[in-house]
Amino acid sequence: MTDQAWPWPAGAATGIGSLPGTDIAEAQRVVLGELPELPHLPELPARGPGADLIGRTAGLLVELPVELYTGRWRVAPRPGRDLRRARDLMERDLDQLGEQAEEYAGTIKVQAGGPLTLAAALELPIGGRLLRDPGAVRDLTGSLAEGLRAHVAAVARRLPRASVLLQLDEPSMPTVLAGRVRTESGLGAYRAMESVDAAALLRVVVEAVGVPTVVHCCAPDVPLELIRSTGAVGVALDLDLVKDLDPLGEAIDAGLGLLAGAVPTRSPSAGSAPTSGQVADRVRQVWDRLGFPRRQLAEQVVVTPACGLAGASPEYARAVLAACRDAGRRLAES
Repeated sequence: MTDQAWPWPAGAATGIGSLPGTDIAEAQRVVLGELPELPHLPELPARGPGADLIGRTAGLLVELPVELYTGRWRVAPRPGRDLRRARDLMERDLDQLGEQAEEYAGTIKVQAGGPLTLAAALELPIGGRLLRDPGAVRDLTGSLAEGLRAHVAAVARRLPRASVLLQLDEPSMPTVLAGRVRTESGLGAYRAMESVDAAALLRVVVEAVGVPTVVHCCAPDVPLELIRSTGAVGVALDLDLVKDLDPLGEAIDAGLGLLAGAVPTRSPSAGSAPTSGQVADRVRQVWDRLGFPRRQLAEQVVVTPACGLAGASPEYARAVLAACRDAGRRLAES
């Protein structure tokens, strides 16, 4: 274990990103009310194109315009209506954040897609994913790094007393590394990306933004050693998908923070969210199995839902955030 200072307070809880609904003002009120120690900028994909993970992040790219074509995002010859919509939605979100949290003086988390996931989703003008062209992937990564640096600065201007924590969402990372991203025909797959190349792309972004960064990947085979090598301060994952605890223990022992996804994103058949006590016990159980001292749990671990909550009901989503918050406080007290 290291004695480093974490970019979040002890006993913190936060959301992964997405919430149900289309009202950004209400979503931000919920986040600021339920997650006061570590609020995040909520994402509302129900608003449509430009509010989704890929479109929202693509709107931040610098000198790499995008457009929607047959329901998918692709590189465009010039900025157009789709890009303006994505940027307008983000600007609206940031303005609303500035209004509601102007005096906030803690850490605020913002989320964006990472370079691997973007490369696996965005299409070239001539067809095919950017993933097929290493040069295009490098250009995309540079554009993303510059765009995220500006995005972080925009958040900091609106919240001058706060510090920013960046979360890079990389749901496609395992499929990119394993060569399982399907081509458009569905008959083949793109060549697997080498781990060293993937780490280098992530490192470009992590080093460029200039703020602490965590990498989120809700998959069974999260490449923890790769993530640790990028300079990220933490990893966000779904505890229920972790089958082998040894790599997680090694990453934590080496100083990686953990955003522990401990609450299901959909309401169970019983219809209610787990209690804060159940959530705290779930996190403690994993921590104890890893063999680390309880006294460091609340400092190195942030309690979160298992993933985004866009598919949940508003009532369940709010209950989940409250359970995470209270579980984090329980962990800090124990």
